[in-house]
Amino acid sequence: MHTSLFVALYLPKFLLMIIVSRRLVNVLSFNFASAMAFFPFILLQKASLRENVIVMNHERIHLRQQLELMVVLFYALYVVEYLVGRLKGQTHYQSYKNISFEKEAYENEHDLSYLKNRKIFSFRFYILQKTIKKPF
Repeated sequence: MHTSLFVALYLPKFLLMIIVSRRLVNVLSFNFASAMAFFPFILLQKASLRENVIVMNHERIHLRQQLELMVVLFYALYVVEYLVGRLKGQTHYQSYKNISFEKEAYENEHDLSYLKNRKIFSFRFYILQKTIKKPF
């Protein structure tokens, strides 16, 4: 991998831009999330979430995914996957949990070294992964 590409995709912790705003997170997530990645920012409902290494790792995984797909394509695919789930009769929560980007982030959020070892476009392995049917 080209060195500058690796540096750009790694996103070290000191480059994270964090915004704490309950209102902004609620508006952008339709009152669903407590944190979200919106490149190049991590948006948090409350400042205490900065200390939650699991939440921060989950959102950093999303930032990496967004970079790989040049942000706009990430959001387009995210919405398409969500809508496909809804058209299949899934609840909001089921559709959200079945988005490949979310599957990758949830499965690896506890592995704090995941981003150091993650291969580019790893979310692709989660596209056809078993559907999560647990209700909200």
